[in-house]
Amino acid sequence: MHVLILGAAGMVGRKLTDRLLRDGRLGKQDITKMTLQDVVEPVKPANASIPVKVVASDFADAGAAAPLIAERPDVIFHLAAIVSGEAEANFDKGYRINLDGTRYLIDAIRAVGGGYKPRLVFTSSIAVFGAPFPEKIGDEFFHTPLTSYGTQKSICELLINDYTRKGLFDGISIRLPTICVRPGRPNKAASGFFSNIMREPLAGEEAILPVSEDVRHWHASPRSAVGFLVHAGTMDLNAIGPRRNLSMPGLSATVGEQIAALDRVAGKNVTARIKRVPDQTIIGIVSGWPRDFVTERALKLGFTTAEKTFDDIIRIHIEDELGGKFAA
Repeated sequence: MHVLILGAAGMVGRKLTDRLLRDGRLGKQDITKMTLQDVVEPVKPANASIPVKVVASDFADAGAAAPLIAERPDVIFHLAAIVSGEAEANFDKGYRINLDGTRYLIDAIRAVGGGYKPRLVFTSSIAVFGAPFPEKIGDEFFHTPLTSYGTQKSICELLINDYTRKGLFDGISIRLPTICVRPGRPNKAASGFFSNIMREPLAGEEAILPVSEDVRHWHASPRSAVGFLVHAGTMDLNAIGPRRNLSMPGLSATVGEQIAALDRVAGKNVTARIKRVPDQTIIGIVSGWPRDFVTERALKLGFTTAEKTFDDIIRIHIEDELGGKFAA
């Protein structure tokens, strides 16, 4: 099996690559080749037991997808995107990368023809939903995105549904919760503060909280996100029916509950590093975000999370990213 990961240099892409190389297979099939693509050249895994090709290209350039698809990968993980805050700040760039890039990809798959029908796993977002919404969003709730990023993701979901309906590939869109705690440095995602207020204090640094502690949101760990992707790449898609888009399971918590969990796991010296500095732009964006979900379809189809409490999310970060230690 040949696996292609688009956006492989990003955090989730790197963790997915590591997981697939460690497992050596996807479902019941051995992985015999991997191609890793991103706008910056992904780091080539050392001592990989199978051929791994790395490609640096602009995913949203016309023609960039064609040579990747010409090698007829069996499973394509589409993680390439710019994040919510950047897509909102740069309207043209957001549509070029998040929408046009996806359209180039699916048209490149269609152009191969000859019965080629890969599995395409698209990482969508809970940003496809917008206020007003119920306290818990169910599987039947409609899309009302209130950001350009959410609109772009929603359009891509519809395209993937339609191309799948026409038999051009076997597609599934999984709406990831906000990934927390996200390792690395802060990015331009409007949701970045959810991770920042955990990650930086655990590393001995100050972090800025731009919203009130009563803000509630939907979270999952990086470990869970990779598990969702692997399951989406291997599950029987006949069971999902014509609606090929699913909201993933997660954990609903307020910012105050996050901080309380950090206090339980790491202590008050760590939580004291969080500084409250309101940001009206972030507050405005977050006010239109969903808070909680009922994800019955995904659960029935075998998608599960790695954590039950926010304490678990923090402990996963300490274990996976900090070697089991933090700056007390």
